[in-house]
Amino acid sequence: MFNRLGALTTRRAGVRRGLEEFFEKGQRLPVKQDPTGRAWAASELRQKSWEDLQKLWYVVLKERNVLASQVEEAARLKIPPQFFSNRSRIIKCKKTMARIKTVLNERRLAWEKTEQAKEEAERQMRMKIRAARIGEKKPEAVAAETAAAAAEKAPEPTTV
Repeated sequence: MFNRLGALTTRRAGVRRGLEEFFEKGQRLPVKQDPTGRAWAASELRQKSWEDLQKLWYVVLKERNVLASQVEEAARLKIPPQFFSNRSRIIKCKKTMARIKTVLNERRLAWEKTEQAKEEAERQMRMKIRAARIGEKKPEAVAAETAAAAAEKAPEPTTV
């Protein structure tokens, strides 16, 4: 894009930056409230990748900041809550953020459980190899037995 002097500018039309991002449609308070969707369900969030959840977190955080700016602006202009309220949208944002945290915590716990199972299998293998060195079994046979036993005991992997 070129400005009036013919110099190339990096700002594209329609892209908001800075404080403009704290206001919906460039207005301090929206004239008409647009219909909004529902909060994300945890089952839907479980299907998302780590990157998608991170992006969604920041989109919802930005929405909460916009709504908080509107609440403060309404308070500054002394507009009564019965004439302007974003309470339902704020609740939806909070629910979505709480559910994202829940899904991430579930993934963390599943990962920790898998790591503990791996460490336990390795520990048992080391103990059996030590016992085999003392006894008459060969370490290779013990390692194969331990690997088979660990495969049976290992928890099923969860989709992350």
